[in-house]
Amino acid sequence: MTTNKPTLEDMSPRRRRNRERTIQAILDTSRVIMRENGVGALSMQELARRLDMQAPSLYNYFSGLMDIYDAVFRLGYTLWGEYFKEYIQDAQTWQDKVRLALEAYLTFALSNPELYQLCFERPVPGFVPSEESLQVSFGILHDVYERIGKLKKDIDTDLPTEQLADLLLAITHGITALHMANEPHLPLGQGRFGALFPAVLSLLERAWSKG
Repeated sequence: MTTNKPTLEDMSPRRRRNRERTIQAILDTSRVIMRENGVGALSMQELARRLDMQAPSLYNYFSGLMDIYDAVFRLGYTLWGEYFKEYIQDAQTWQDKVRLALEAYLTFALSNPELYQLCFERPVPGFVPSEESLQVSFGILHDVYERIGKLKKDIDTDLPTEQLADLLLAITHGITALHMANEPHLPLGQGRFGALFPAVLSLLERAWSKG
């Protein structure tokens, strides 16, 4: 379907603000639908109904459903990057940095289950993030690799930086995915899987501590 998106340069400041508010409302409502009914439940018809709009009007703002998914995907990674940096900013030792990184991932998922599903589980058939959105996610991954690279001087391991980062990501995502699938109503530190972080940290400390 062809789109009828006006360029920002052609708009008055008032129209631009109204457009931005509508786009934000579309994204906010999309997240509500995905949170309530699952990421795959989003549809243009339901979105229009909740926004009290005609479904074709949505195409003035997005080219289609996948375009909306892409915008939410990009928003999710942007919010995750900001959340992660703030959550671990006071960490001093490598143990603190690893612990807070593990906690940040799970707590972000608990607070934003729809973003977690879309960004980290990719459950929507046919959805492929745009190059712009992938660059946001790759930028965060590159930041993680840089942080792990700086961490290596303090730990005893022969793993190359990217493998070390991928190992920690796999552990973190594995525990988080199991917690979200089985006991998403429980907070960090509770449940079969949400309570495993101390055990994981104990194992890593024994394996990686120098001396």
